[in-house]
Amino acid sequence: MQKFTLHKGLVAPMDRENVDTDAIIPKQFLKSIKKTGFGPNLFDEWRYLDHGEPGQDPKSRKINPDFILNLPRYQGASILIARKNFGCGSSREHAPWAIDQYGFRAILAPSYADIFFNNCFKNGLLPIVLPERVIDHLFAQVAGFVGFELTIDLSAQVVLAPDGESYPFEVQAFKKHCLINGLDDIGLTLTHSQKIRDYESHRLTTKPWLAHTLAT
Repeated sequence: MQKFTLHKGLVAPMDRENVDTDAIIPKQFLKSIKKTGFGPNLFDEWRYLDHGEPGQDPKSRKINPDFILNLPRYQGASILIARKNFGCGSSREHAPWAIDQYGFRAILAPSYADIFFNNCFKNGLLPIVLPERVIDHLFAQVAGFVGFELTIDLSAQVVLAPDGESYPFEVQAFKKHCLINGLDDIGLTLTHSQKIRDYESHRLTTKPWLAHTLAT
C-alpha cells in the first residue's frame, strides 16, 4: 500500500450530499475479481452518457461534458472535497479502490458512512473530516480559483491552504500509523513475520504430528 505522509494536489469538488457507493462504482463493475482497473469507471453513470460494462475501452465511450471531473480545470486532481454522508450505501470495497485508482489520495467532507470511511484507510486513501463551514469555504475557494490546491500533512494532522489558512483534523493513531507506513492488513501482519515463524517452529516442536498433517 502506498504511504501517505505529505501530499499537495489539485482539488476537485463533488457538490452532492449522500453520494452512495453505487454512484462511486456501479454494481456491474463488481463482477471483476481483480483489485485493479476501477479508476476509469469512477462515478461511471455520471461521467459517461452511455451505459458502462466491465472491459470496455473508456476511449470508445460518450463522455458527459458537464460532469465535474470531465472539466479541463479538474484534470489531474488528487484531492476530492465532498458533502456530508459521502460513501453511504453498500459496503463494497471497490468504492475506495476506484477513487484511489482514479488518482485521488484524500477526501475532505463533513461526514462519511462508517464502512466506507474504514475501507479508505485500509486502501491507502485518507478521508478527512472537517466542519461543514470549512467545507463550504473550500468549495467557494475551488469555484473561485482555477488550479486551487491544498497541502495535507498527515504527520501534523493539518490541511494547508494557499492563503495561509490551516485546518486541523483528527485521525485515529493506529490508522495514522498504518497510512504513514503504507501498511494494509496484510502488510501489518507481515511486520510480525518473525514472531509468526517462531510460533510455528515452537508449535511443531511441541506437536510434531502437525507437520505430517500440513504436508498432506
